[in-house]
Amino acid sequence: MSDIEPIPVAELGYEAARDELAQVVGTLEHGGLGLDESLSLWERGEALAKHCLTQLQGASERIEKTLDATP
Repeated sequence: MSDIEPIPVAELGYEAARDELAQVVGTLEHGGLGLDESLSLWERGEALAKHCLTQLQGASERIEKTLDATP
């Protein structure tokens, strides 16, 4: 990863978090990183995955509420 401070996960929209997560996975799968950098990247990936899941659950709840409100 670069020396640029990443955007806090909580500030990312779903699509941005999903895209960054895909990049993280690709980088980890490619290998060649040191242990500390790999661990840091893995932790970022975990946070991104959790954020995406939370966003999807929220969307699902909104859909269910809308469907329940439909006569």
